[in-house]
Amino acid sequence: MDRIAQAFAKTRREKRAAFVAYLCAGDPDFDTSLAACRAVIDAGADVLELGVPFSDPLADGLTNQLAAQRALDSGMTAAKVFELVRRIREKSQVPIIFYTYYNLVFSNGVDRYVQAAKEAGVDGMLTLDLPPEEAGEVQTACTRHGLKTVFIVAPTTPAGRLARIGAAATGFIYYVSREGVTGVRDQVAANVPEAVARIREHTSLPVAVGFGISTPEQVRQVARSADGVVVGSALVNVIKENLGNRAGLPARLRIVAAELAAGVA
Repeated sequence: MDRIAQAFAKTRREKRAAFVAYLCAGDPDFDTSLAACRAVIDAGADVLELGVPFSDPLADGLTNQLAAQRALDSGMTAAKVFELVRRIREKSQVPIIFYTYYNLVFSNGVDRYVQAAKEAGVDGMLTLDLPPEEAGEVQTACTRHGLKTVFIVAPTTPAGRLARIGAAATGFIYYVSREGVTGVRDQVAANVPEAVARIREHTSLPVAVGFGISTPEQVRQVARSADGVVVGSALVNVIKENLGNRAGLPARLRIVAAELAAGVA
């Protein structure tokens, strides 16, 4: 099995959901970002979702927009993102998913970009603004180079599209639990169990739930019905709040990530 399948098989055996941690690659600089990624992995992340910094991240709220801007300001490029993955791979075999936008893939050459990602150690790719109906070139490249695909289901996704999305994905399905962009929310959307059940009628792949999940209790609530729980902004906020203490930032992030990871146990 590939690393994604292995991770979800492990969490199923342990009768729990997977904890999927999101960080933006290069936020706030390369070395601190590497230490941050290692910190959340050490804290119990089953999957690392690595945001590829982009100047126009239309699916992201302010927290993740600012993270991408910090990364770009620090000089992050596609080549440096791949290098970051290689450095993470020196010490960890945790699955790494690229959270990216199609222009970043297209502008570098789809096949070349996917091949470079795979060679660096990336396991799967979620291209936020690329629906499966338009993803043929990316799917072909991912199949050729052994990279898994992740596609999104939203609360507004018509029932008629679920089979198409389920057939296109090869890694897992990402259910966006709320309309709008990423960000911390006070409450989890009420219909998550029903939505996950509806998606499972059309796929045997794991279903991970994200957007707006930011506390251990919210993680625990979603983990009751989902195969994976994605937390992003709550972790990125730790980076923002500790920009003046970059040496101590990984330790603080490890504490917060461990508290969140405990919610899936």
